[in-house]
Amino acid sequence: MEIETLDAVLKYLRTKKNRQVHLLLGNGFSIAFDSKIFSYNSLHDFISKTAEQDLSRVLGVIDSKNFEEVMRYLDKFVALLDAFSDKSDLSKRIASLKAKLERGLLDAVQSLHPEHVFSLEQAQQKSCSRFLMQFLDAGGKIFSSNYDLLLYWVLLRTSGIRHCDGFGRDLENPEEVKLGGDEHWSNLRWGKHRDEQNVFYLHGALPIFDNGIDVEKEEYTDGRYLLTNISERMDRGEYPIFVTAGNGRQKLEQIMHNRYLSYCYERFCELTGSLVTFGFNFGPYDDHFIEAINKAANQRLPNRLWSIYIGVYSAADKAHIEQIADKFACKVHLFDAKSVDVWGTR
Repeated sequence: MEIETLDAVLKYLRTKKNRQVHLLLGNGFSIAFDSKIFSYNSLHDFISKTAEQDLSRVLGVIDSKNFEEVMRYLDKFVALLDAFSDKSDLSKRIASLKAKLERGLLDAVQSLHPEHVFSLEQAQQKSCSRFLMQFLDAGGKIFSSNYDLLLYWVLLRTSGIRHCDGFGRDLENPEEVKLGGDEHWSNLRWGKHRDEQNVFYLHGALPIFDNGIDVEKEEYTDGRYLLTNISERMDRGEYPIFVTAGNGRQKLEQIMHNRYLSYCYERFCELTGSLVTFGFNFGPYDDHFIEAINKAANQRLPNRLWSIYIGVYSAADKAHIEQIADKFACKVHLFDAKSVDVWGTR
């Protein structure tokens, strides 16, 4: 496959009348900001150092720093024990270890994360906002599989950028207000503006919580940094919406059991036009994304997904996409991810 620059890809797509162009962000988006924080190696090292003895042993035995693969191993081990009708408490211990690994992964992201929005230098924010606005200003949507706050921070600090994540406030006491009382507004709840939503966190994110009744977004309060409020909620035993299952099928099951995640995924399945991916490699545990892309590609003409443009960093990335290209029901093209200076670091 030929490799183009992203600028050439977008210039070509603009020649297509009424063609919407959407963006899917993967972990490479965050790694490009700081690989010391957001790489699997960093997360693995953090958990290995802070985990209890049993979990540290498991991470030492399973020779992988990919947590999806580690969780898959644990699932297979439990399945083997069940197949042999193992009556010991070993399967429960393994299941408990998997839960602790999921919790540890979230703790690691939260602990290693930059402290506040001002960790983002102005030049980085402006460069990233220019990158995102190429899609949003043309009517496209942004989908992210990342848990961190980088995308949220850039959108928050960019005035004039047309974005909506579906969250808003509801007036809690309309009857009292009619009688002259003061207004009381809810926390930021998801749903009020979902019809205008154009930013979607497909696997959840640090500021998004499900309290069992509402899906809420944590916010800055009284000058307190967002991550401080998130950390306090986690200290109280409240954890953000966070997809950590092993393979694609398990991830999809977790997604479909949460109304916010299922809504985001369904909108991804309904994309029309073209999709650009950055920092997303369609690995062995991403089948649910390919399934969604194929649903979008198989919609009735003319409102369907026509093509996908996948950013690759290396010859190995290129070979991988070429090997799996026949899994996609739409045209697959490649572009050089190194041609995109998302964070203005070059």
